[in-house]
Amino acid sequence: MTMPDNAQIQVLFVCLGNICRSPTAEGIMRQRLEQTGIARQVVVDSAGTGPWHVGDPPDRRALAAAAGRGYDLSALRGRQVSAADLARFDYVIAMDDGNLGDLRALAEGDREQLNKICLLGDFSPAHRGQPVGDPYYGGADGFDRVLDMIETCIDGLVADISARLDRA
Repeated sequence: MTMPDNAQIQVLFVCLGNICRSPTAEGIMRQRLEQTGIARQVVVDSAGTGPWHVGDPPDRRALAAAAGRGYDLSALRGRQVSAADLARFDYVIAMDDGNLGDLRALAEGDREQLNKICLLGDFSPAHRGQPVGDPYYGGADGFDRVLDMIETCIDGLVADISARLDRA
């Protein structure tokens, strides 16, 4: 079976407030998909488990760190993850164990939805099972460390999606 050219895989990145890690992952993912030529086949979004930053732009430190590496997050705005997201997205990717637990609770035991939920670290052998640390309460260097890890993991995720598209 071949996936039609207009078919799309949908990816959702989730962190706590959707102003640091998950929008950073979204921005990096969008750029990597453009670079690999599969951007039209993949929908990317991000959300937070909490409502605190709905409608807000990413944290200014996340914006600055991302811009320093050529990623533009300025158009992104925070939103809260919903149960409908679990049904809609093919990949629901948590940044840490707390987010993972919140997403699993939101799935309410639905096996199909639970199978979509994973940690971003699981897409990199170097970071398998590791959380993407929350840089919010730290200094600017924390945002650079987050970028390092997310870039590595996104490369693995793009490879996974590319293989999935090839198999479809």
